[in-house]
Amino acid sequence: MTAVKGTADLSGTEDLLVHIEDRIATVTINRAAKHNAMNLGVFTGLDRVFRALDADTELRCVVVRGAGGKAFSAGADISEFESVRKDKAAAKKYAEVSAPSSEAVVACRHPVIALIEGLCVGGGFGLAALCDLRICGESSRFGVPVKRLGLVESMEELEFQVKKYGASAMLQILLVGDLLNAADALRLGIATKVVPDNQVEAAAYEWAAKIAEGAPLTARWHKQFIYRLTDPKPLTEAEKDLGYDAFDTEDFQRGYKAFLAKEKPTFVGR
Repeated sequence: MTAVKGTADLSGTEDLLVHIEDRIATVTINRAAKHNAMNLGVFTGLDRVFRALDADTELRCVVVRGAGGKAFSAGADISEFESVRKDKAAAKKYAEVSAPSSEAVVACRHPVIALIEGLCVGGGFGLAALCDLRICGESSRFGVPVKRLGLVESMEELEFQVKKYGASAMLQILLVGDLLNAADALRLGIATKVVPDNQVEAAAYEWAAKIAEGAPLTARWHKQFIYRLTDPKPLTEAEKDLGYDAFDTEDFQRGYKAFLAKEKPTFVGR
């Protein structure tokens, strides 16, 4: 595993593994026996790990997946509910710990790909929504069947999903409660790409490699710009000006000169 420069902590845990190779980080929820259900330790680990990945300017892309090949994640670990989410006060306290993990994934400067094999439901559905791209297999299933538990998704949890997928899609998912197949998920924009089940890993890392070979500042700015534009507030003059900063980077000089020379550019992230 590659260490992050500075004091950022990229150490994994038994339930959350981290591996970095060829400037691509892989974060694996390692609870296959429970279909990668996320307990409080996973949420706190995601917060810490993604903040560390964001700090590693040598990285180019992050891939998130579940262990075992049968589930990205089946959602929150319901076996914890009796001890840590048994009532409103406990649930709010739990959210104070789990919510920062969502913020860390969204705030990560690097493009994030969800590699989805099998089930992607509940909290797993929410985690996948936080990722920039979602590649799944033909047998994957998506949904948030919390109506069967008498629960609701809080507005805090739903905010990013509604912005990304739209109100109509989320109303169908939450009110009807059926799991969507991969084709319907693709139609609704929940899945970005669907491939045969035995090709999900290859397809995800093919996209990760394509991202990694591009100019990293370009990818980071585009990610920032796209999400900012989901906010209806008018752009400030400073935000408009930011769109031209790329012209003063070394990577721009390398990129356009390599194009004119018909050579492959080598980008350095500055």
